Amino acid sequence: MKIRPLHDRILVERLEEQEVKRGGIIIPDTAKEKPQEAKVIAVGNGKVTDEGKKIPLDVKAGDKILFGKYSGSEVKIDDKEYLILREEDVLAILE
Repeated sequence: MKIRPLHDRILVERLEEQEVKRGGIIIPDTAKEKPQEAKVIAVGNGKVTDEGKKIPLDVKAGDKILFGKYSGSEVKIDDKEYLILREEDVLAILE
C-alpha cells in the first residue's frame, strides 16, 4: 500500500533498540521504553503558510530521526506499526 502523509506530517517506523543489560539483569519487554529513534518512510508536501506558500520539509524519506517521547499518533498499516507525526515534533536528523 502506498501512503503519503498530508502537509507537514511524516510517517516513520520506530527502530528497535538493542537489548541492554544493566548489572547483569535483563529488562523484560514490558518494562522497556519505546525507542525515540525512527526511520522516515514517507513525507508530506510541506506546510502551507497563511499567504498560501508551501514551505518544504527538511526531512526526507530514508532519514533517521530522533523525536519527542510522547509525539505523534500510532497507526497500523498492513500489520506493521508506524507513527505519524508533524515535522515540528522531530528533534534531530541522525547522520
